[in-house]
Amino acid sequence: MTVRRKAAVCAAAGGASLALTFSLSVPASAHGSMTDPVSRVAACYAEGVESPQSAACKAAVEASGKQAFYDWNAVNIANAAGKSKQIIPDGKLCSAANDKYRGLDLPRADWPSTKMSGGSHTFRYKGTAPHKGSFELYITKASYDPAKPLKWSDLEAKPFVEVADPKMENGDYVFQGDVPARSGRHLVYSIWQRSDSPEAFYTCSDVVFGKDGKSGGSTSPVPAASAPTEQKIADGAAKSSVQHQGHGTQTGSGASLAPKAAADAAAGPGANGTDGATGQSPNTELAETGGSSSTPYIAIAGAAVLSIGATAVITAGRRRARMAGR
Repeated sequence: MTVRRKAAVCAAAGGASLALTFSLSVPASAHGSMTDPVSRVAACYAEGVESPQSAACKAAVEASGKQAFYDWNAVNIANAAGKSKQIIPDGKLCSAANDKYRGLDLPRADWPSTKMSGGSHTFRYKGTAPHKGSFELYITKASYDPAKPLKWSDLEAKPFVEVADPKMENGDYVFQGDVPARSGRHLVYSIWQRSDSPEAFYTCSDVVFGKDGKSGGSTSPVPAASAPTEQKIADGAAKSSVQHQGHGTQTGSGASLAPKAAADAAAGPGANGTDGATGQSPNTELAETGGSSSTPYIAIAGAAVLSIGATAVITAGRRRARMAGR
């Protein structure tokens, strides 16, 4: 093999290797939300983004804009890396300090709620893009006042449930936990910290302890929270701006999740526009790289360019070899 040909082959190999490196760096995001007890964002999405039924959800949609609730499964911080308590300020726990979801932080005592009792409970968390990770669930102290902004000090210092990589059933992460005894209205706060990425997801689930279905000393029944059905999730998929980057179409056991991929393909890139409340493109931060939402396209384009360049180098090397052999 001539020196020139060796150089051509080495350059081609290097280009192909670099192209592979770029293609493997395409980021992917996990997504999901608590559905038992039902999270605020999931409850409001289930009610209907265009015409929510409860006063609390109407106020939340008005404060955040509709897009936040079509993106009900993406209340996240891309680079949380286990530092949630340090990076989320008091009063913004439910939105994870993401202004897009600011309506979830509204302090009020009439959020749609799930009835709960102390003792063993089966928790369910809809994983629309499954990934490995751990769940921590916190409950509010006995002194909790839902009419005030939620602070870290309102939660018990330690989680009452900690579980890593729980099983998945029909698109839900399912795990058991012993709920502390409480009375009246309270809140369960969840942190889903991925182990394959610094990304974390957050939920606030309003719960009511008591057989009468009333909150504390209230004389009015508490609005019941309902989780979105698979049909509801499918119906709203075309209006969601959440990008799964090819993840979440199947669970580990083969159970189908929300059919978003087809809706995305039909809508086309960018069809969902910007956040109605902020005017900014939602979900601009992705987990693995912390880059913008254009990162995967840049990576793919870069890999394609490098691949083309490698092909060109190989072709040129072959031509030179043929010429030298004449």
